[in-house]
Amino acid sequence: QVQLEESGGGLVQAEGSLRLSCAASGRTFGTVVGWFRQAPGKEREFVSAMHWGGSMTVYADSVKGRFTISRDNAKNTVYLQMTSLKPEDTAVYYCAGRRGVVILRADREYEYWGQGTQVTVSS
Repeated sequence: QVQLEESGGGLVQAEGSLRLSCAASGRTFGTVVGWFRQAPGKEREFVSAMHWGGSMTVYADSVKGRFTISRDNAKNTVYLQMTSLKPEDTAVYYCAGRRGVVILRADREYEYWGQGTQVTVSS
């Protein structure tokens, strides 16, 4: 079992930056951790993911070059550094985890979810 808790959301102006954190507890070895987001009236979408134990990272095309996923093993925390934010990045951002070695983009493949953190980008 893995428990996830996000933090770091807030209100930021366009072109600004925010860093989201996902603190994990439980057995994270052998899992993939990902970030998803859901804007009002839209379906939840994949943002980025990586292995707890590896270096491979995957990004949605819409955030590639602007967002960076990383982790701190000592703190059992995964981060999502967001730069050059746009109003269309406004959403609730969720941290999610799945057991396995394959990084998947479908939210139904993820078993563990945080409660979400709101990110609002003003124009």
